[in-house]
Amino acid sequence: MRHASFSQSLVLFGVTLILSGCVNTDMSDLDIYTQEVLARKSGRIEPLPEIKPYERYLYQSADNNLRDPFEPFYEEKKEEIKEKVTDAKQQKYIEEIRNRNREELEQFELDSLRMVGTLEDQNELWGIIQDNNGVIHRVKTGNYIGVNYGKIISIAEEGIELREIIKDTQGNWDERQASLALIEE
Repeated sequence: MRHASFSQSLVLFGVTLILSGCVNTDMSDLDIYTQEVLARKSGRIEPLPEIKPYERYLYQSADNNLRDPFEPFYEEKKEEIKEKVTDAKQQKYIEEIRNRNREELEQFELDSLRMVGTLEDQNELWGIIQDNNGVIHRVKTGNYIGVNYGKIISIAEEGIELREIIKDTQGNWDERQASLALIEE
């Protein structure tokens, strides 16, 4: 017992000795520096430059046949859908094609894509598609694949069912069923 209190006293004495060396009451160098900084003349801050108001510019080509540089140039599919349509069914197809962003797998022909598997995540079944470059893509119901605006209707372990929008021989839009079967290697 006596040995433990002696070692505790020794540790306490050492800590006190170390801490007493950290206390420095001489702050004369700090006072001198503070007085030097306060004695300096203050500088003048230049005013901010005047901000010019924004002037809106509307692009107008001198020649109306020139392409507007602010319109995307890669939307070649919209060019074939400029005719006026009075039929409600035709209008529905045209609106579906126009009013959405194209997806990555829509640049491939449907027969160049292969379904190689499925993946289930939180009660949602995803289809695994391989393109002709060997790149793997994950798709779900509602995604579009293929050049004929193929919308995925359902995904099962055996294959993917989709609905494509195509033009018939009279130039009218119509839909057809298509599918991708699972390729087992």
